[in-house]
Amino acid sequence: MPTLRAVPAHRLLSLLAAIVVGACVKSEAQAPADGPKMPPVEVGVVTATPGDAGLVTELPGRVEASRVAQVRARAAGILQQRLFNEGSDVKAGQELFRIDPAPYAAAAQSARASLAKARAQLAQASAQLARYRPLIGAQAISMQDFTNAEAAEQLAQADVAVAEAAVRSAEIQLGYASVTAPISGRIGRALVTEGALVGQGEATALALIQQIDPVYVNFTQSASDLFQLRRALDSGQFKRAGSSEAASVKLVLSDGSQYAQTGRLLFTDLSVDPGTGWVSLRAQVPNPKGELLPGLYLRVRIEQAQASNAIMLPQQAVTRTQQGDSVSVVDADGKVSVRPIKISAARNNRWVVLDGLKAGEQVIVDGFQKLQMLPPGTAVKPVPWQPPAAAATAIAPVLSAAKP
Repeated sequence: MPTLRAVPAHRLLSLLAAIVVGACVKSEAQAPADGPKMPPVEVGVVTATPGDAGLVTELPGRVEASRVAQVRARAAGILQQRLFNEGSDVKAGQELFRIDPAPYAAAAQSARASLAKARAQLAQASAQLARYRPLIGAQAISMQDFTNAEAAEQLAQADVAVAEAAVRSAEIQLGYASVTAPISGRIGRALVTEGALVGQGEATALALIQQIDPVYVNFTQSASDLFQLRRALDSGQFKRAGSSEAASVKLVLSDGSQYAQTGRLLFTDLSVDPGTGWVSLRAQVPNPKGELLPGLYLRVRIEQAQASNAIMLPQQAVTRTQQGDSVSVVDADGKVSVRPIKISAARNNRWVVLDGLKAGEQVIVDGFQKLQMLPPGTAVKPVPWQPPAAAATAIAPVLSAAKP
């Protein structure tokens, strides 16, 4: 057996270097096992809780006045005066225009004079008939004279009736000289000015009154969507929103704000537009302050049904692709899995989930960037997720207390 002295010096140095390198590798391999482990990554989750969720559809619509009346001149003449402020609210029966009444006042006076004459002739005929009645019994006059007296009285009565009708007609024409509002509402600009000759040949349009409390909102909905909704209601998958047949309606203005008053659906048209395949709908909305003006474009949110046992998730929790919608679910061991779901509609920045989730499951809402950096199968730590507004509210008291 060779001794240590017989080993060459270069082989001895190589052997010592190999021993040192092996010891270093062994110490590096044991370091993670001996050192502290990294904590699991935290992700924000919400717990799936089934409940009744309203199915809200948002559609474009336009405002229309509930009643519209054209103010027209029914009497011919010169327009003398306008008695309202343009753009103001008027009441039914309020005087708006005044047409020159002189010709109609004269005609009414003439008709009243003719009536007085007819009544005088009737009085004369009645008096003569009253004188003839005792004479005919004594045979002091002939029967022909008595018959003529009766006929004269009846003719005088007819003349009085004609004169009374003429007076009534003349007074009506005189009343037309004062143009009044047919309905209560808001009146627009005057279509004629003082001094204009109106009512010649046809009833001249003078102004337009629109009743804007309440207002109608006309909008359209796809016939296929409406058919699917009704089929789901009939099958029991959905239940009708509210206790009555009328669906509730909310309006979203052009600036994104929601109108304070809630309307109701009045009717759905019986026919489908063959050109577009859409069905017309109409809602009635209170407008006590006159904020909604006819012709205004806005968005209509209508809740026609409610889904039973539906789950509502924040919109950022749902991944939408061409292949379908999905969410990331954390199980009891902290493992993450992708779950396909079926959603119906969005409501208040939340999706209404109809299928794919069970009660109590934890769905990831926040922390997707962290998951992309982890190896597949890595466990995570779910923590309750709070909306940004709720988080800001929770931090505000702490910041207030920290101020000097």
